[in-house]
Amino acid sequence: MTRMDHTTVLAAYDRQIRRNLDTVGPDGPGVLIERAGGVVRRVGAAHDWNGVLWSGLDETTADEAIAAQVRHFTARGLEFEWKAYTHDLPADLPGRLLAAGFAPEPAETLMVAAVDELPLDAPPPEGVRLLPVTDAEGVRLMVDVHEQAFGTDGSALGRQILDQLTTAPESVAAVVALAGDTPVSSARLEFQPGTDFAGLWGGGTVAQWRGRGVYRSLIAYRARLAQARGVRYLQVDASDQSRPILGRLGFTELAKTTPYVYRP
Repeated sequence: MTRMDHTTVLAAYDRQIRRNLDTVGPDGPGVLIERAGGVVRRVGAAHDWNGVLWSGLDETTADEAIAAQVRHFTARGLEFEWKAYTHDLPADLPGRLLAAGFAPEPAETLMVAAVDELPLDAPPPEGVRLLPVTDAEGVRLMVDVHEQAFGTDGSALGRQILDQLTTAPESVAAVVALAGDTPVSSARLEFQPGTDFAGLWGGGTVAQWRGRGVYRSLIAYRARLAQARGVRYLQVDASDQSRPILGRLGFTELAKTTPYVYRP
């Protein structure tokens, strides 16, 4: 097993997924990837993820670029997120976002693994089956899990996933774990054609089923799908809860990222 070169992989991630995603094309229906004023941003409907993916700023340009993005999104009535990474410049970017009215959410860890180095044979525990999500009923089950696992409203997420499944099914693979007929965990895999990466998103398990191997089985399930599509790396923005599990599976920490949210 070869050791991952952190610097090389992080540079590839920044280049392919953050800085040059506009050359790949939109990653969802009705979504625009735009380059403007030193930033790359994703703009969609209110239920989509809207925000700044990358910025190439310095001390002399940061404040005006931040103000310009606030004007752009608020003119459309959209809440948006500025994903700030520990290696982004200027070094005081987080403080400038706070001063502009952004609110930080819990920091996450950018973790990456080479697909060919992941354990792909991790079946769900006894009594649990994995169901591919392909329609509105499957999305309803995912939303149910999301709301139980994270304690937040999942309606916007449900609309986003259903949009993808309906108009761009090749861009996403979603799965729900069922204990009998009860949804207990769910997750999705988002593809970025033309890049080396696919993203693991939304992995959540209801409290009473945690620690039994369900989450691990969803990682393996999605890794097999990624391998079949020729994906080189899997990427995840890991919470403190999932980071130790991912580390044991072979994911490597590359950076910290903090979502700074602006609500009009």
